[in-house]
Amino acid sequence: MQATRLSIPDVILFTPKVFGDDRGFFFESFNASTFQELTGLKVNFVQDNHSKSQKGVLRGLHYQLPPKAQGKLVRVVQGEVFDVAVDIRKNSPFFGKWVGQLLSAENNQQMWIPEGFAHGFVTLSDTAEFLYKTTNYYAPEFERSIGWDDPELKIDWSLDAQPIVSNKDRQGLLFRHAEYF
Repeated sequence: MQATRLSIPDVILFTPKVFGDDRGFFFESFNASTFQELTGLKVNFVQDNHSKSQKGVLRGLHYQLPPKAQGKLVRVVQGEVFDVAVDIRKNSPFFGKWVGQLLSAENNQQMWIPEGFAHGFVTLSDTAEFLYKTTNYYAPEFERSIGWDDPELKIDWSLDAQPIVSNKDRQGLLFRHAEYF
């Protein structure tokens, strides 16, 4: 497993060693010891989530406030998405900045998004199945959403059409009005 710190260093891209032959492939998608060695973090994942989306579906930007904040380890097992993390930690030098990464079943990469980040993705393939581990349980009373198209954040989703967005995500707050960490 290789770990690469992105332009916001607390967001980490993991690239596994994939062993393949004419029968298929194998790779270790998570190992707590390796994760701790590569990140210096000891995390306790308590929930796994799995979603399927059609092309053009944009989910996000979601986060949970303390004491129910979530770190997320995200990956795609079918299809392709553009995944985004926005730093919402007031005291961070990267506050209000975002980082994005192409995640796909083909590249097998995973992205670690720590607590203090809003998260979203847009489906680029006909369909995509998205899996993520979380460090805290889903708690709707602590869930918040920032508008995916916030003019201050200027996220380049590289969309060629208007995305398909849920009613909840249409009501995401402007970044300047969001609750931060």
